Amino acid sequence: MQCIQGDWQRVRVLVVGDVMLDRYIWGEVERISPEAPVPVVRASHRSEQPGGAANVAMNILGLGAQATLFGFRGDDSDGAALEACLSQSGVASAIAPVAAHPTTCKLRILGGRQQMLRLDTEQTAGYPSGAHAALLASLETALDSAHALVLSDYAKGVLTEEFCRHAIAAARKRRIPVLVDPKQRDFSRYRGATAICPNLAELSLTTGVPATQVESLLAAGRELVTKLNLSYLIATMGEKGIAVLSEAARFIAPAVARQVFDVSGAGDTAIATLALAVASGLTMETAVQLANAAAGIVVGKVGTVPVTRDELLTSLMPEIELHAQEKVLSLDELRVRASAWRAEGQSIVFTNGCFDLLHIGHITLLEDARREGDRLVVAINSDASVSALKGPARPIVGERERGRILAALAAVDAVVVFAEPTPIRVIEALRPDVIVKGGDYTEDSIVGAKEVRSWGGRVKIVPIVEGFSTTRLIARATTPETPADPPHKPALQ
Repeated sequence: MQCIQGDWQRVRVLVVGDVMLDRYIWGEVERISPEAPVPVVRASHRSEQPGGAANVAMNILGLGAQATLFGFRGDDSDGAALEACLSQSGVASAIAPVAAHPTTCKLRILGGRQQMLRLDTEQTAGYPSGAHAALLASLETALDSAHALVLSDYAKGVLTEEFCRHAIAAARKRRIPVLVDPKQRDFSRYRGATAICPNLAELSLTTGVPATQVESLLAAGRELVTKLNLSYLIATMGEKGIAVLSEAARFIAPAVARQVFDVSGAGDTAIATLALAVASGLTMETAVQLANAAAGIVVGKVGTVPVTRDELLTSLMPEIELHAQEKVLSLDELRVRASAWRAEGQSIVFTNGCFDLLHIGHITLLEDARREGDRLVVAINSDASVSALKGPARPIVGERERGRILAALAAVDAVVVFAEPTPIRVIEALRPDVIVKGGDYTEDSIVGAKEVRSWGGRVKIVPIVEGFSTTRLIARATTPETPADPPHKPALQ
């Protein structure tokens, strides 16, 4: 997806809600305590991670966008640890410390991949009204340069009814989409939001319809869309997928089959991805499919761990490869795509050329190159570069068309256009594992050979198919044929 590789870098999302610190003690269970019938966890290490609304912001950052986080924390060591985590990750923090109010902290003890115990430190009593007023004023100022607003409600006291009403109105006044992850029994405080994203249990709680009666529950959800002046209600349904409900239609995105180790943080990942996709102008149906894929990644991890852009791209790669236009990339987009491949342990092969009037010699070169690694990147000269090399009558086929034709080949994984006389800038940015050229080159004459060898790569020269070249094709097409001699007519008798 081009938006994931490029557009999301320019998107700024504001996240408001209940922030917390997630702490973990990791270990192994080898016996039962002699003091009581409980497992003994032998601790091996500890870790800490921003949680709650802070995890939404971490997901937005991991997906390549900008995130600013608003909320409250205690004036304590847990709050300082939370701020340190956010600062180190790059999330812009607008969290206000509140005296005499502890930072919400969840301590989880794990034996292997299994969560054994969770210990919560929190105070759900309301925050001072002055603190809410200051937070809202700070949020309104930031909305002037934002592209989306996420309200992440964990029912810890930040998102009061009055705060939600003012925040949603301020965002909608600026035509900024508002997405809500709800935890309140009554959804009326979220009136006017672009989308509310409950799970089936939360939707059941607010509508009174049992979660087992899915069809009736979704019908009640569509009624809420009208009642609360929403654009959408998006219901996550576990293995049943995600339902997108609006006044006019209903769409269900099927679940992504994954091995589930830990569902904590999946909702945070889903709403972060939704916010980015909607802010980028994607349809809600497409946004939900992306969110579904992102959430499917994090449930395969243990603990509150945000998704990354490379992981999401890798999960979408089979679909991307079905569409040629998704393979023609800018250099920045190619860097991101290559990073996703390398995250999967895949090697990258590189070749380059004009590829004007594709012929069997080109096809053979590309197929031979693809056999040298897991992914093949083809760099093609721009139209101006081809003209400088081949003369003003070339290219016959423009760079856009050449790129799309090459991208349609099964052997090719990505195409990038370069305007310089040589592709050295692309090679240095991509850092391929292998460079492949045809047998009409020597290794010393191949641009980038020295650089690739310097980082441990190799150069491969493959045989060319004799008798085939673009120049010969052009000559054959432009040289008029010599007319054949007329048949001999017998003399008249």
